[in-house]
Amino acid sequence: MTTLDATLRSAEEQDLDAIVELLGDIEKYYGAVHIDSTEVLTAQTRRALFGDFPMAQALVCFDGSSQALIGFASYSFLWPASGATHTLFVKELFVAESHRGKGLGTLLFEQILQIANSREDCSRVEWTADRNNPTATRFYTAQGFKEDEGKVYYRWSKPEQ
Repeated sequence: MTTLDATLRSAEEQDLDAIVELLGDIEKYYGAVHIDSTEVLTAQTRRALFGDFPMAQALVCFDGSSQALIGFASYSFLWPASGATHTLFVKELFVAESHRGKGLGTLLFEQILQIANSREDCSRVEWTADRNNPTATRFYTAQGFKEDEGKVYYRWSKPEQ
């Protein structure tokens, strides 16, 4: 593992262009055939993270020398969890291919856990990983986490028009 020279912080609106570019990389990583235009992605991301009613929060990680966005984690708080507490749900944890294996994923995930732990009303962190993504499943296993056998994951997608 190489030493990591990076800046990790909460996403700010000034990061929008870099986030949109990385979202394109995420879509390609997952095999997307069609990626929306930069204008559409920018508008959607602006509303989701910085709109009047933000749907999510994000951590961003910039390379210390080039200042390129090299890591991203998005999350939302869900309610209710155990009792009437919240769950921090991690939707995406992504590290640019050129920076994988340097500890950045661990750094992002540790920050997510710290955010959850700092909130008295947050009782757990949950996330999913695609079964056909061995890189992700190895990462979470290496962090000491085990697959939750008690959950079944469902998805509905809006029909294309």
